[in-house]
Amino acid sequence: MGHILNRPSVIGIGIESDPERVISGISNYSGKSGIVIYIQAGVKARVSPTFDLRISDRPESEMISDLLSGRIDAAVRGTLSSNHTLRILKEQSGVSKLERVVLLETADSRRFFLGPVGIDEGWTIPEKISLIEKVRPLCRKFGFFEKVTVLSGGRLDDAGRHPAVDRSLADAELVARLTGGVHRGILIEEAVNDSGFILAPDGITGNLIFRTLLFLGNGHSHGAPALNIGKIFVDTSRVNPDYLNALNLADNLIELSFF
Repeated sequence: MGHILNRPSVIGIGIESDPERVISGISNYSGKSGIVIYIQAGVKARVSPTFDLRISDRPESEMISDLLSGRIDAAVRGTLSSNHTLRILKEQSGVSKLERVVLLETADSRRFFLGPVGIDEGWTIPEKISLIEKVRPLCRKFGFFEKVTVLSGGRLDDAGRHPAVDRSLADAELVARLTGGVHRGILIEEAVNDSGFILAPDGITGNLIFRTLLFLGNGHSHGAPALNIGKIFVDTSRVNPDYLNALNLADNLIELSFF
């Protein structure tokens, strides 16, 4: 169900460490939503009085509670602890695992969603299928290609070279057949030309693709929305140079009424 707002939309963002990096992104934000900053007690930050500041001993709990209750319309993790924040999000949302995809942009401005990006996500065929089913509406909302590329551990003619490669090829072929995706082996360089979503073989591989694009390929990350909690939560990496992209993504998701 989309948002029906009779007030200006609000995005929450968390600060537990490195406040200057978060404040930099907030200061450059020009979207339609208001900003509420959930900051760990004792962390010093110079914040414009334009923004609402919530000081708390448990900022992640307060922000997630406000998100799930509807007091805010989206949340961006910022520099809050990944393990602690995501554990609370799962517990309060009633899900055993999060399903996240990251919006990536190559150095030559090609954008696509990539998943899984959590090292414990996307290991089974049902998990892969579920991720594809949930990300397709997101691709349509953003006007991306609707084609899904399923990657595996080798080229299609590499069968027989190693049992792990054979399993990866077989799993990818099955997932592609069940979802209407395209199995492209390891050819991610082709997938970025015509695919709105690229499915990595597992969360470890997805994480490596993400880091390689950012740190070696001059690419950009716009954040990783969770798709299975019914609310807009944009996860962010601690290596983000700032959080402007994630705030803009959250703002776009609100405007597109993704949930």
